[in-house]
Amino acid sequence: MIVIAVGIGLSFGNLLFAADPIQEFRLATPGYQYVFPRDHGSHDDFRTEWWYYTGHLTAKNGRQFGYQLTFFRRGVPRNRVKTLPSQWSITQLYLAHFAISDLSDEQFHYDERISRAGLGKAGAEPGGLQVWVDQWSAESPMTGPLTQQLRASNDSIGLELTLSPEKPLVVHGVGGVSRKGGAAGQASHYYSFTRLATTGALTLGTERFDVTGTTWMDHEFGSADLAEDLVGWDWFGIQLENGTDLMLYRLRRADGSTDPASSGTFVDRDGRTQHLTVNDFSMEPSTFWTSPKTNARYPQRWHIVIPSMQLSLDIIPQLAGQELVTSRSTQVTYWEGAIEVNGVAQGKTIKGQGYMELTGYAERFDKKL
Repeated sequence: MIVIAVGIGLSFGNLLFAADPIQEFRLATPGYQYVFPRDHGSHDDFRTEWWYYTGHLTAKNGRQFGYQLTFFRRGVPRNRVKTLPSQWSITQLYLAHFAISDLSDEQFHYDERISRAGLGKAGAEPGGLQVWVDQWSAESPMTGPLTQQLRASNDSIGLELTLSPEKPLVVHGVGGVSRKGGAAGQASHYYSFTRLATTGALTLGTERFDVTGTTWMDHEFGSADLAEDLVGWDWFGIQLENGTDLMLYRLRRADGSTDPASSGTFVDRDGRTQHLTVNDFSMEPSTFWTSPKTNARYPQRWHIVIPSMQLSLDIIPQLAGQELVTSRSTQVTYWEGAIEVNGVAQGKTIKGQGYMELTGYAERFDKKL
């Protein structure tokens, strides 16, 4: 998942907009050695970090849902922290986005949070997965089987889910880095669990559903800015019925061209990966949807081709209106939603599901990475 964070506004805006120095933060560079469960946790020496969960859920009565739960961490440079060593000092900001796509009833619900590290209101542990913003959380035991617990709720929607890996985690990019530009450090350390068996409960208003399904989890951390000429990106996380998975992203330049750093990862049934460069695939939109809230015009249906794999996929949103306007947290408007997939793999028809993220269509994405 390409990072949404962070152009924070509201009372925190003066801490995080352009011209903040990043010299004190570590850049994502080749050669990083992952160690788990440590790397499931927080990396405070990097400026920006996020834990991203997207998935498809089915209730016992057949009702279909998609969901997104995302936690962001943003480090604040010490020269902008004016109240150290007070517990109220803002040294780390935490944000969260939570959405449920009611695919059967064609309704989209979302919420957002922002809080600071301090006095237990929000945080992330460095040695393993434990991140929270208020009562929303993602956590995993430090020992034993790697299961993850997700919790999030407000007055109208809620989730309590348990996630268990069906395939090993995969690391994206080359040399431990996923490129986001051509300059040194314009990259992130990025890994995913592309298939997590999911069970639990989902609530909508007064209704509670026991649900099962499949989740995709991304974890990224890095420090550098996006390149100046980038206006947004298109990201896809796809799970195909033959047991293979695909992550692709296209970084869009202001002139409409694709940045050479765009890339992807193909994951076979057993979890083996193949890195894909921008020359290995094509993605073209064929239909568009205009948001009644923001007037943003989002590409909706896409055609993706990977010639070397004899793979051709058509992407279809399961609900057009899956747009988040996050004016109370990251101040970024983007489309993030459930998709269905139809196509051909080596001459055979194939189906699948996944999530799609589209940024830079409501406004140019010119915030920091």
